[in-house]
Amino acid sequence: MKRALIISYYWPPAGGSGVQRWVKFAKYLPSEGWQPVIYTPSDPEMLAVDRTLADEIPQEAEVIRRHIFEPYGIYRRLLGKKSASDGGSDEVNPVNFQDKTLMQKIMLAIRANFFIPDPRCFWICPSVRFLKKYLKRHPVDIVISTGPPHSMHLIAMKVAKATGLPWIADFRDPWTGMFYFKHLPLCRPAAKLHRHLEKEVLDRATAIVAVSPLVQKEFQEMTGTRVELITNGYDESDFNDTVVEQDGYFNITHTGLFAADGNPEMLWKVLADKCRADQEFRQMLRIRLAGKTDKAILESIESAGLGSHLRDNGYQPHSVAVKEQKSASMLLLPLRKEPEYKAVLPGKLFEYLASARPVLGIGQTDGAMAMILKETGAGTVAEWDDYAAISGFIDRCWDQFKSDATDVPEMDISGYSRRNLTARMAELMDELTNNDRNEI
Repeated sequence: MKRALIISYYWPPAGGSGVQRWVKFAKYLPSEGWQPVIYTPSDPEMLAVDRTLADEIPQEAEVIRRHIFEPYGIYRRLLGKKSASDGGSDEVNPVNFQDKTLMQKIMLAIRANFFIPDPRCFWICPSVRFLKKYLKRHPVDIVISTGPPHSMHLIAMKVAKATGLPWIADFRDPWTGMFYFKHLPLCRPAAKLHRHLEKEVLDRATAIVAVSPLVQKEFQEMTGTRVELITNGYDESDFNDTVVEQDGYFNITHTGLFAADGNPEMLWKVLADKCRADQEFRQMLRIRLAGKTDKAILESIESAGLGSHLRDNGYQPHSVAVKEQKSASMLLLPLRKEPEYKAVLPGKLFEYLASARPVLGIGQTDGAMAMILKETGAGTVAEWDDYAAISGFIDRCWDQFKSDATDVPEMDISGYSRRNLTARMAELMDELTNNDRNEI
């Protein structure tokens, strides 16, 4: 069995979509002839914890955990925070810079200009030293890095250069093309360094993997390196093994991170108007949230007079989130209000497809998500302020609910299954390692 070194900051017991992508790849790689060797921090910042994801890791996997120093710990102590989930790192977010406290502005300026490409940069040199020694005793056939954080790519770049191994740089999100990059208070040299490092990674990698066709196109315009598209997906076993019972309510459900700049205020207005106009709708409506939800979202729901309909369940293990998806009458997927999000395919989109429930996306109607929903017939995307489109979709879902026919039309989404996506990743890995041997 060939061996793949996978450098990932996110790994169980951490939760979230950033963890799930490579946990699922690792789960199915052994069946494709690859042993995953995971290199990950032993003490990372964790905004969410999901210990159930550890059950997905195959026994063939080797997991190497090494200490990491991160300045977020110092920042938390200054603010009196106990953990990352209390806001230790989340508050160092560049969006709405002018609304932040003086301390937050100072910390953000330091983070942007001194910790490049990100605050995990202190892990680069120790990791390279360790991995060069480790690989002499325990050889692998290929190096894979997954980011963000993009420090993982810099580790892989140096290891690949030192060993001559082929290297895949997997971008779950863009680098300088990510929506928050433009909000960073960067001085000119820092911005220049970011772009230099990004270009160096793109040019030196043996292959690049993007998760969205629009990001793939963007990278192809930046480099001559091969850029492949391997999206996120859904695991059939998560959905086939999950049985749910409907609770009889009209459940509008959102799972995962619900950020303040993704607040669908027009949706709350539409729902409030429908509650006033239709007593049955008012009695049956439930807004179910399963994930980390920004307080601005909750306040907006309350302000619209929908507080009694809200069921905020907080962050839930992935298995519970799947149950929430499958039991929904309608699934909600708003993008962030940033132009860069046109290119984004949220990981939860593919699980929404697998749940066979109608999906209301809110965002750019000509973006990557809209293309997938149109292609599959699973739902629609409405612009943020399009009252008529949002109201019309809810009316259709409400009518289906009352006639007990909430399933979406049958569609072939097998190309997005984790097993098939892993086969595509393994095919790329096989090709690159075979080419490498042929060159030798």
